[in-house]
Amino acid sequence: MVNTIHKPEKIDFIILNQWLAQLSNKIINGYQINREEALRLTEIEGEENILSLCEYADKIRQSCCGNIVDLCSIVNIKSGNCSENCSFCSQSAHHQGEDSPIYGLKSTEEILEYAKAADAAGAKRFCLVSQGRGIKYNSPKSNEFEEILTTVKEIIAQTNLKPCCALGEVTLEQAQALKEAGVTRYNHNLESSANFYDKIVTTHTWQDRVNTVKNLKQAGIQACTGGIMGMGETWTDRVDLAMSLRELEVESVPINLLNPREGTPLGNEQKLTPLEAVKAIAIFRFILPTQILRYAGGREAVLGEWQRQGLKSGINAMLIGNYLTTLGQSPEDDHAMLAELGLEGGETPVNS
Repeated sequence: MVNTIHKPEKIDFIILNQWLAQLSNKIINGYQINREEALRLTEIEGEENILSLCEYADKIRQSCCGNIVDLCSIVNIKSGNCSENCSFCSQSAHHQGEDSPIYGLKSTEEILEYAKAADAAGAKRFCLVSQGRGIKYNSPKSNEFEEILTTVKEIIAQTNLKPCCALGEVTLEQAQALKEAGVTRYNHNLESSANFYDKIVTTHTWQDRVNTVKNLKQAGIQACTGGIMGMGETWTDRVDLAMSLRELEVESVPINLLNPREGTPLGNEQKLTPLEAVKAIAIFRFILPTQILRYAGGREAVLGEWQRQGLKSGINAMLIGNYLTTLGQSPEDDHAMLAELGLEGGETPVNS
């Protein structure tokens, strides 16, 4: 029989805290909550109760991950005219956003300038992000993949950064080549649950994304794989995404908060409230106690002054600097925020 903890149907604040204390202590001691328990967490409502949920999520984070906040930065190495129709993305050729520039692959020298700036700003990792379903590989007109491998090696040689990549789908052969070049972590988000995925993308499948994650893991590259909250998905979808990430044993989980871009199919979607966002973060921490949970796109736009609360709700990593098509908070402000909360920017050891 599965050992579960059931939340009473009707509870007061004291009973809720007793249940959360018991559940969080079990998680800290190695217990993995099941889907039913995770869905019961989504039923917690009201600011006082949600902030209590966040408090226990923070205790899990402290016990399982410590007080180091993993800092990374990204650069858009190729932008616009993407073949895929992801409803949230302004780089898609299907609905190109006005705020999305269009350019081909940046040179190694250009990318190195961004890398050196990220190094100086305190980032520990630096991710090369390219639009498209997958990077061109030994095509008659281009060998962009080889150019990127060269850039990765130069970043290692000329900075203190660990290079990561987000180049779309990769084969096992490509994953192995990235590993040999020095890539230790690769970003490839599942975006949402398998059930909701075809509501936001139809040019490729959720399983296509999973297959790439499996190729990365087989090659010995850590998976930086998460999703986006606020696309119209249900709480069940959010739980199912987190459960899938746990099953795939991904090491780093970016949590993006949709900042709707004008001209995209989700351009008129209402942003999450800060309270809903931190609730989602806390539930992810209950499901993924040892993983790196990373603030990614949209945190400034959705959370504002609540960003500090997110860091006390289970977050233990963050992107610093700008995003792909939007501006982020300054690295100086991020470092000040961490210091204020008694947290230290650095590189988080992977415990999963």
